[in-house]
Amino acid sequence: LQRMLSIAVEVDKSPNCSSCKIADVIFPFILNIPLRSQREAFLNTMESQLLRCKLLELLFQHSCEVPTTLPLSFAKILYFLSHSSVLLQYQDETAIWQRWDEMLQYLSLLLMSYQNVVLAFSVAEHLRSSLNDRMDLIIQKAKPKLQDGDDISRLDIQLKMEDFISRMQQVLGQPFPLQIMEKLCMLR
Repeated sequence: LQRMLSIAVEVDKSPNCSSCKIADVIFPFILNIPLRSQREAFLNTMESQLLRCKLLELLFQHSCEVPTTLPLSFAKILYFLSHSSVLLQYQDETAIWQRWDEMLQYLSLLLMSYQNVVLAFSVAEHLRSSLNDRMDLIIQKAKPKLQDGDDISRLDIQLKMEDFISRMQQVLGQPFPLQIMEKLCMLR
């Protein structure tokens, strides 16, 4: 399945457009996956970094009370950090801290996937371009184009992290479970 999805993204003249279409179709199914381990297995085994970004973007947009119209960028990921609630509301039997842990896991996965799509310096760069265009861009050694929201400062990151930690403290209290602390460090 993952190979087929990856090929479906790549064969289109616009991988960015096809990944959006495929993500729109797959997203309702992800919402209905009952176990975290199954959701993580599905997302972690995705061969297409671009499709993974689109699915995670939809998941976070779904969890925001006020969705944003920003294009996917580092600024949008910071927006998700500030405005997302715990992702999947139907997990009543799951402890609250585990829901926050899952959210942090997916936020880190989104960040890593986005970095691979935009900043990777290998054959995988220019993932938003078609295969034909990608080869030309690689031969020309053209750098991938960054979005307007990709220029964020350390201060932006620090302020959003502090805001997020304060929101978590209100819900979870102190001290945070070890898994949460590890994910916060990884995300920073």
